[in-house]
Amino acid sequence: MNDTYYIQDNGQQTGPYTLKELLALDLDVDTMVLTPGNEEWQEASYIPELFEYFEDRGIYFPTEGNLANFWIRLLAYFLDLFIISIVLSLVAQDYVLELSKSFNIENPNQEQAIERLKFSMALYVLLALYNTLCESTPMRGSIGKKLCRLAVVDADGRRLGVGRALLRNFFKILSSLPLNIGFLPILWTERRQAWHDMIAKTYVIRRDV
Repeated sequence: MNDTYYIQDNGQQTGPYTLKELLALDLDVDTMVLTPGNEEWQEASYIPELFEYFEDRGIYFPTEGNLANFWIRLLAYFLDLFIISIVLSLVAQDYVLELSKSFNIENPNQEQAIERLKFSMALYVLLALYNTLCESTPMRGSIGKKLCRLAVVDADGRRLGVGRALLRNFFKILSSLPLNIGFLPILWTERRQAWHDMIAKTYVIRRDV
């Protein structure tokens, strides 16, 4: 039975290797590999028997089987809102209480409406910075996502750099307006991506599958 693999190293074909020998090499996601029984070369990131190899190195490829659905992402979102609310209650309790007491829901004046808008925008920015920081660290996601065993990755399964994480979370603000409509495509798109995921080319995966 043919169980030999070949790789391209600096444009040169090397091998043959058994799977065990292949796993002992320093492979990258874009290393070109020729698998047993195939005539076409593939990037290592597309070869199922190498998924566990890369996961051990903190690389989680987005696949049809591990993409996070809308409901688990919604749960993570509410967990993060709860965490942010706790933080705000500790560091800005007096301001939040004063704002809530002074705001007349039935007939708000212009000054109150502007103050509430400023508070809402500050909350969105705080959430964006919080998520950017978490997603660009080895956590690969917010505390809420970590509790739900989710991770945010790019198309190669790598954690996001600060720039891409910031881009993703800036556009998440737009996905939230109006009425969080930008999150709804998670329900029907093939890759379960919200608007901000599509723009930043990112994926939210489950790490327990």
